[in-house]
Amino acid sequence: MKPTTPLISAQHVTVVRDGRSVLKDVSVDIGDRDFLTIIGPNGAGKSMLLKCLMGFFSPEQGTVVPRKDLRIGYVPQRLVADPTIPITVRRFLHLRKKIKAGAFASVISETEIENSLDRPLAVLSGGELQRVLLARALLDEPQLLVLDEPAQNLDITGQLSFYKLLAKVYNERPVSVLMVSHDLHLVMSSTKNVLCLSGEVCCYGEPNSVAQNPAFISLFGEDMAQMLASYQHHGHTHSHSHSHEPTTDVKAHPHA
Repeated sequence: MKPTTPLISAQHVTVVRDGRSVLKDVSVDIGDRDFLTIIGPNGAGKSMLLKCLMGFFSPEQGTVVPRKDLRIGYVPQRLVADPTIPITVRRFLHLRKKIKAGAFASVISETEIENSLDRPLAVLSGGELQRVLLARALLDEPQLLVLDEPAQNLDITGQLSFYKLLAKVYNERPVSVLMVSHDLHLVMSSTKNVLCLSGEVCCYGEPNSVAQNPAFISLFGEDMAQMLASYQHHGHTHSHSHSHEPTTDVKAHPHA
């Protein structure tokens, strides 16, 4: 059987800023039905890697090759809505969008934002706004959903609610997820693979194995590693109830 082309293949990506290597020889493939979370300390180059993978930024060295006609849905950290421009959620979702018949109602129901449609963006809570941004990304029927710290500005209840919704989207759609997150204890039970970054690839793999990796422990500490191991055990128990079995044919490749 011929191997599938990755949705995005990045090889030996290096980015230098002000004489400092922000990314050094980073290689990673995003495959069909992947759920990859990029983690790492502040200044590790996570958002820069995301920009390179999405084609917003060209690295000094290395290559980033997307699959032909790849559809990407993007959910930013946050959107600051100007209260002097009272645009409603409904209008915002229709901006520069050619939406297929039936898709709008389906996505609204999926993200549970029916009650927000006729409210101004500026009055939404952080959690409501992130659901609207997720809905907007899903209207493109993406093959790859990219999220940059999507729950950073939410309280713990909002974080739990958002990640539960994201897991539902992943389980019910033929989509891959690529996410940068600091919320390790929440994402490790649902993500499929983790790429730990600190300028270069420190470790990569399933959450449980990454949590036991010496490079991970040195960055985040023993306590975090032990906590994540217990979350991951719970996550595996829970995940067996899902009907799909994601493929694992495409892997990330740490630099040599």
